[in-house]
Amino acid sequence: MPISETWLLPDGVADVLPEQAQVIETLRRSALDFLASRGYQLVYTPFIEYIESLSSLSESNQDLDLATFKVIDQLTGRLLGVRADMTPQVARIDAHVHPVEGVARYCYAGTVLHTKPQGFNTTRAPLQLGAELFGSDSIDADVEMIDVMLSLIETANLVEGVHLDLGHVGLFRSLVKHADLNKTTERQLSDLYQRKALPELAEFTQKLKFGSDFYALGRYASDLAALQRNLSAEILQDEAFKQAFDALTTTQAEIQARWPKLHIGIDVVELRSYHYHTGLMYAVYAPNRAAPLAQGGRYDGIGEHFGRARPATGFSCDLYALSAGQFQAIKTVIAPKGTNTTLLAAIAQVRNNGLSVIQLLGEDDLTSVPNATHQLVNVAGEWKVKQI
Repeated sequence: MPISETWLLPDGVADVLPEQAQVIETLRRSALDFLASRGYQLVYTPFIEYIESLSSLSESNQDLDLATFKVIDQLTGRLLGVRADMTPQVARIDAHVHPVEGVARYCYAGTVLHTKPQGFNTTRAPLQLGAELFGSDSIDADVEMIDVMLSLIETANLVEGVHLDLGHVGLFRSLVKHADLNKTTERQLSDLYQRKALPELAEFTQKLKFGSDFYALGRYASDLAALQRNLSAEILQDEAFKQAFDALTTTQAEIQARWPKLHIGIDVVELRSYHYHTGLMYAVYAPNRAAPLAQGGRYDGIGEHFGRARPATGFSCDLYALSAGQFQAIKTVIAPKGTNTTLLAAIAQVRNNGLSVIQLLGEDDLTSVPNATHQLVNVAGEWKVKQI
């Protein structure tokens, strides 16, 4: 592409043309309607805020902090952040703006902005849609959220062939605490787990306290039964480890009961956003797609930054990614000029039937509307829609 054409938009930012925009907007509306039917209340959040308001997550998640564009407010001289994720904003609403008692459910949809693409072949300006549940630390809340996420994917007609990945940061976290590891060793282990580097992990864990348990966690990360057989009795009796293990097995069983045909995978060392999540983590993947269709997890205490720490779980997805490759042919009907009563009534009826109708202007003819697919013609005194 010539340089004269590429300078118009920065890398990772693109226009959405009518055929795909129609698909995305239809999906957005149906998704929000579905979430409303499940009791999730819609909120709108500002595109830009003081950086302090967006730092409730960035303090524990450097990835989010690095993804946030920062600018100086010309009115106050204070530092502003362009939202890179809407979860901190919804947490602020729950904790400070709309502090309801009991369980609160919110949903949202809007554009966020990233300093760099967050994955292979992704946009820097995703259209993020998600749901958050505050005020319950029950496994039932996580099961509900996963069920809502899967049902939302179903509204996009993408359930066929998808699989769910489940993990729980509490297993690794409790083992680290039990072994009293320092932060450096913890980070090194996390990196080995993320890279699935079993030979390196075997060598690294030889000198660690409970090293065989750390190795077993990586070696049997996707097989809970084998993992349980290969862990030491001391670790299996650790209360925090037991709670995390039971939460994972219970969630897997309950989701499988609700979605019997769904393939559920386990990965106890999938530690993305490890310092952000506090419990269960989940993601939905589709065949031939590297990035998840939707992902989320538990992040208890998120509202502490705003003076009200609450249990929380939620998920989000990028509607652009969710609708990737889908296009919708747009039917456009051209109507002739005129104010004849029967003509105007026919135009109104066609519009009521869900089609777009453009009435010609001035000396226009059919060639003036190049995207027209049909025309309204008078056949023996009756107006009918005919394909062009």
